[in-house]
Amino acid sequence: MSLAPRQQSILELVRERGYVSIEELAQQFAVTPQTIRRDINQLGEAGLLRRYHGGAAHDSSVQNTAYTQRARQMRDEKRRIADAMAAHIPDQASLFINIGTTTEAIAHALLNHRDLKVITNNLHVASILSPKEDFDVLIAGGNVRSDGGVVGQATADFISQFKVDFALIGISGIDEDGTLLDFDYQEVRVSQAIINNARKIYLAADSSKFGRSAMTRLGSLEQIDMLFTEAQPPEAFLGLLAQHNVKLEVTG
Repeated sequence: MSLAPRQQSILELVRERGYVSIEELAQQFAVTPQTIRRDINQLGEAGLLRRYHGGAAHDSSVQNTAYTQRARQMRDEKRRIADAMAAHIPDQASLFINIGTTTEAIAHALLNHRDLKVITNNLHVASILSPKEDFDVLIAGGNVRSDGGVVGQATADFISQFKVDFALIGISGIDEDGTLLDFDYQEVRVSQAIINNARKIYLAADSSKFGRSAMTRLGSLEQIDMLFTEAQPPEAFLGLLAQHNVKLEVTG
């Protein structure tokens, strides 16, 4: 594909940052958002990047986007997903919350609840929730990553001591066959322990996660009780959800 200079620059910027919003690109190149959308559509059709709602990203199946970029990506969508999930959590519930920027948004959404007991391997989640005096927050021990995630065998062993009401989990990607995918095998082992030791499993996944590749198998959609997202999933995923009796809530 022969790229126009602006399209080549867009591609280089997206590859450098991992994710860039349409608004940022429009300002960067002093053109309209509609012009950027056309460029992104053409680059996406050529398989050079992946278009998300409100932006574009360069996906890798072996390395996740940097934490700072993930924290900026689809913030409004994550907030709506978080509010919807929090509405399904009763007061005085016990919860697991795993690693991810979406689960950090969920932690913020839970602050109006009362008397929650939360077990997490996410330092950011613990920091958000621990100031609330009626919450009991337990942080799993293990190796601390630069993004605030705590992983390793000790972390999984700690999680496995408990049996809680709800697991609130995020994910890096969902394959077209319904496989839940992530990048760090140590993180995956902890998330598997979380799934295995909760009575109800709630998955938060914005629309960018459907069809996104990552190299480590975490589990399957059939293990999930309810999926929260901000846009209607593609037909193939709707079929899998129906097949496995997974409830779906689309925040719009």
